[in-house]
Amino acid sequence: MWGGGGPGPRAPRGGVKKTHRSIAKAQRHKPKTQRPIAKVHRPIAKVHRPIAKARRPIAKARRPIAKADSPVPRSSLASPVAEQSERSPQEVSGSSESKDQDQDHPQDHPQQESSEPVQHQQELSDHEQRQQNMAPWTLWRGCQRVVGWVPVLFIFFVVVWSYYAYVVKLCVYTISKDETGKTVVYLVAFHLFFVMFVWSYGMTIFTTPATPSKEFHLSNSEKERYEKEFSQERQQEILRRVARDLPIYTTSASKAIRYCEKCQLIKPDRAHHCSACDTCILKMDHHCPWVNNCVGFSNYKFFLLFLLYSLLYCLFVATTVLEYFIKFWTLCRRKSTENCPKNELADPHVKFHVLFLFFVSAMFFISILSLFSYHCWLVGKNRTTIESFRSPTFSYGTDGNGFSLGYGKNWRQVFGDEKKYWLLPVFSSLGDGCSFPTRLVGMDPEQASVPNQSIGSNQPFPTKPLSESKNRLLDSESQWPENGAEEGVARAGT
Repeated sequence: MWGGGGPGPRAPRGGVKKTHRSIAKAQRHKPKTQRPIAKVHRPIAKVHRPIAKARRPIAKARRPIAKADSPVPRSSLASPVAEQSERSPQEVSGSSESKDQDQDHPQDHPQQESSEPVQHQQELSDHEQRQQNMAPWTLWRGCQRVVGWVPVLFIFFVVVWSYYAYVVKLCVYTISKDETGKTVVYLVAFHLFFVMFVWSYGMTIFTTPATPSKEFHLSNSEKERYEKEFSQERQQEILRRVARDLPIYTTSASKAIRYCEKCQLIKPDRAHHCSACDTCILKMDHHCPWVNNCVGFSNYKFFLLFLLYSLLYCLFVATTVLEYFIKFWTLCRRKSTENCPKNELADPHVKFHVLFLFFVSAMFFISILSLFSYHCWLVGKNRTTIESFRSPTFSYGTDGNGFSLGYGKNWRQVFGDEKKYWLLPVFSSLGDGCSFPTRLVGMDPEQASVPNQSIGSNQPFPTKPLSESKNRLLDSESQWPENGAEEGVARAGT
């Protein structure tokens, strides 16, 4: 049949064509197998279309920002190929190097400045968010201010009613029928106490409490350094540097400078932060709800006069109404009006007003008497209500009588030197409220008899002497006894 070394069997002529045909058919069928994949990609492309449409206005909005930040002349955009052909090879190489430098330093590229409006928008959004967070607090503060006037309105209505009951119902309708002279005396005395009471009460309410001056506030650089420091010791060092030239002689209980974080200032002596007023008040005594104001250096004299004249007003009303109160009381206890005295009042409305007028005036007289006596004791000791519960701390320790200058001088510090203004609600207090003369300034009480005692280097507070206007309470006398203490007390500031 075939030889061992001869060629193999020859393939049929039609076999090659058939194989090529089968390969072509297989290639034709390949796109059909890929059609489902194309169908899958079609909905994905449809999803991407609205995304691309949404990106178009963003790109359009960015174009004017880029144009504003990096304006390009039209001539440079018109024919870049022509300009590049006109340039020499050195210029072309130089321009390529500058482009590489711009790529290396993207912060120098003008298009990077487009991020500034974005940062500005972020700052605005942060500011709006802060305002939204502060909205509940401002609403709460507004409600507190509105509610704070409720006690004042109560006192106002009581005073108006007492005026109507005494003047109209008692003096006009009752006493004037039989005793005209008595009516005139009662009305004159009543209006005198009434006017002084209302005047002092109004001055106590509407006098703005005194706040620390600008010299006690930290500067912007000092605030930044203080806020960056997390160590209390370093913060105290910053405050000590600032307080070196300030007339401050008191410290906190921990021997630290008294600093208000809310007001960002160093508290002067006898100043405290009032949470109701949300500010620091000079020589703060207390926040009185009956006047809806903080009682401090600027209106403490008015507050004392308000207590005095309200006490006299209630005392006068109670004593003059007592006679007619007894008549009404005996009339109410009788079974019939046949055996009643001739001067009894028959009008039931007058009886009601006179009875309640006596009870209200007597009740207020007793309550105000205790409060007025307590504040008179505080003035004699030259203390505030806060200092009576927590004595101020000086460089040598706590001393409740540290600001006491003697009974007479303590009263003059509140009411002033001119006696003609003592009983008038006119400001006449001595000093500026930021600094006060003290018995022992920068001196150990055990060594008080030694004049001109020097201060050691570890003294945390300065011994700056007070000016003559602030220290004139001590001009006439340099020594005085106080609670059995030694009479050799050094003059303030020496």
